[in-house]
Amino acid sequence: MEQKYYHMNIAGCERDLPICPLNENLKIAGFVIFGDPELTTACAQALLDRAPAYDYLISAEAKGIPLVHEMARLAGNQKYFLARKAPKLYMTGVFDVKVRSITTAKEQHLYLDKADAEIMRGKKILVVDDVVSTGESLRALEQLVEEAGGIICGRMTILAEGDAQGRDDLIYLEPLPLFDRNDNPIG
Repeated sequence: MEQKYYHMNIAGCERDLPICPLNENLKIAGFVIFGDPELTTACAQALLDRAPAYDYLISAEAKGIPLVHEMARLAGNQKYFLARKAPKLYMTGVFDVKVRSITTAKEQHLYLDKADAEIMRGKKILVVDDVVSTGESLRALEQLVEEAGGIICGRMTILAEGDAQGRDDLIYLEPLPLFDRNDNPIG
């Protein structure tokens, strides 16, 4: 079977995203910034150009890491936070929330270090992700920030997939359609 692609211009970068089956009736275009520094830097700068005032950035492990890192670097090497998929030995204590992502087969947890939470308390936190679809990962990040006592000042993503395009609380660079079983864009 021949691989199909969806062509996009994202922050001035032309990319062909592979169309991947999610289930028998629905497909998504796979968007991965790992290993693509040109795209990562272009998207990070484009998001920073639209970002509200913030004190710190937060993203989830793993696909958000290159984006949040590059945004922090471009903004002057600012500290940023990561919600981890598992507690690490160096964490001084953790709290977690459940999340079920559209691209992950099973329920996951996101963990935040209590030491990071202390820094976050009372600060404006900008929540960043690479793609928002169902909004579950974003919701989990927001819950961690709120439990830490941070103030969510905005939500940003490179691509808004499917229904996420209709969210008025989400700043994104480009819309990304879902696809039917015949690779036709939906919506």
